[in-house]
Amino acid sequence: MTSAFGVRLEGMTDTTETVTTPRTDDAQGSGRRLRAAAADGVLVALDIDGTLLRTRADVPDVVVAAVAAARRAGHHVVLASGRSLVGVLPVARRLGIDAGWVVTSNGAVVARLDAACPGGYELDTVRTFDVEPVIRRARSLVPAVQVGVEEIGWGYRVTSPFDPAAVNGDQRQVPDAELWEVPATRVILRGEGAARLVEPLRSLGVTPVPAAADWVDVTPRDLSKATALEHVRATVGVAAARTVAVGDGVNDLEMIAWAARGVAMGHAPAVLRDAADEVTGTFDEHGVVAVLRSLVTPAVSARTAGPASGGAARPCAG
Repeated sequence: MTSAFGVRLEGMTDTTETVTTPRTDDAQGSGRRLRAAAADGVLVALDIDGTLLRTRADVPDVVVAAVAAARRAGHHVVLASGRSLVGVLPVARRLGIDAGWVVTSNGAVVARLDAACPGGYELDTVRTFDVEPVIRRARSLVPAVQVGVEEIGWGYRVTSPFDPAAVNGDQRQVPDAELWEVPATRVILRGEGAARLVEPLRSLGVTPVPAAADWVDVTPRDLSKATALEHVRATVGVAAARTVAVGDGVNDLEMIAWAARGVAMGHAPAVLRDAADEVTGTFDEHGVVAVLRSLVTPAVSARTAGPASGGAARPCAG
């Protein structure tokens, strides 16, 4: 379904620098193939927190420079984050990305960056779900759970204020009826024991992802960063064999598996490192920089005229 603003709506009511370490010979071959194909552009999906920056901190200059070099080489750098859109946009600006694509809210929202559009972006795909059953089930199991319901481009409707450093955007405390009055892209649940909500919520037909022992993000059914990235890849026209993803969290598992070259940060949990084709350095070792530099060669840089824009330009809707 398409809204009056041209946004695809898929509502759901059913509730220190280092080199990368390839895990297999195939991973080494994958890296070589990607470099060889660089003149055509590689889609590089990058997680934000723990990969590009430390939470509550700015992106280091060395990372900014590496992203810029990759874009100058013609690669499509796509930020793919559990953050809401309002939290991803400042990172894109810091990286100098004003044209291209971002995947936010663990895949529930895909936006096209365009400096000519109001706010610097245009929503492309928005997936929503009925949040009332999720909130009611969460409360039945963890009565004191704190709830936040995402409002795209603004912030959250909340049961009580969250630490401003823990969520992006503004917050508005509301009664229950306003929490679930309209379908939403994401619900955040925080409280002691929240992690035990994952399986009960999954039975409702939604996608719960534990971010910490006391924090669970909930998004629509069959959704992940990977599903959204596949949409972006197809839209941009990059071959599946020319995809790279770098991340450090459990919400990056699907993205790492989706990419032709899936790279885990050195400090990532074992489950992600085991699933990856390669393990790069930790955040302190600038592991993501090593991956980005592996995609850039002097020959490629000399052939390209500038950063990849993410597809043919199109006018903003509305």
